[in-house]
Amino acid sequence: MSDTRTITDHYSSGDLLARLEARLREDGFDLSQATAETLAPYDHFHGRGLEATEDMAALLQVAETDHILDVGSGLGGPARYLAQRFGCRVSGIDLTAEFCDVARHLTALLGFEERVSVRQGDALAMPYGDATFDGAYSMNVSMNIADKRALYREIRRVLRPGAWLVLSEAAQGPGGAPDYPTPWARTAASSFLATEAETRASLEACGFTIESLRDTTEAALAYGARSRALVEAGGKPLHRAVSLIHGALAEQAAANSARALKEHRAVPIELFCRAEPS
Repeated sequence: MSDTRTITDHYSSGDLLARLEARLREDGFDLSQATAETLAPYDHFHGRGLEATEDMAALLQVAETDHILDVGSGLGGPARYLAQRFGCRVSGIDLTAEFCDVARHLTALLGFEERVSVRQGDALAMPYGDATFDGAYSMNVSMNIADKRALYREIRRVLRPGAWLVLSEAAQGPGGAPDYPTPWARTAASSFLATEAETRASLEACGFTIESLRDTTEAALAYGARSRALVEAGGKPLHRAVSLIHGALAEQAAANSARALKEHRAVPIELFCRAEPS
């Protein structure tokens, strides 16, 4: 991973909970009475937001007794969604301490403390034992990680044999490098996009079998079009997490990301994998 301070500074400003509370008031809600639905535009901080989380969950068969890992858990929206949908336990880990603090606050507020926990830490050296989890997912995280194989080896270490892994990532496309800033990096120095072929090769080298891989560009473009139509009609965009987290930087970052998508500089992909026996 590049310098961790550079990465966490990109995501953290120190007043995130207060800004979230203010945004919710603008939406007509009080944070103390927030629900998963009212938080969803803000706490699913990845491409297509809640829609992508729902698509990911549709791939899964999860029992109430399962223990799931969220790598790069952000504000905890996906973890709480899976815990609510399947009744399972979810452990999240994120590099950004402020994200973890806000995620814990929201988890307690919504009453998910028994099923969702969040720890601050590095995905390349996770504080979990071998073969701890029945499944894992990571949504728009590895773009900040240079050593993909170190990440995939560490995820494989904490998964039980046969456990599933779902990755939703922005891959490097054929159109060249994105312009910066983007939602995941202020400059190219902390952005590490891998191609689809490189991602596949790295996962297979680290003990995963890839059962499915799909390009979600069309879904992302359609989501963006629906969101723009809402704004043009006087409403709010579907996805507000980038604006919440990045403030004044958000407009340029979102525009660069949208251009990268249209020009095939960044290609959103979703992979479903299985951990092979050691």
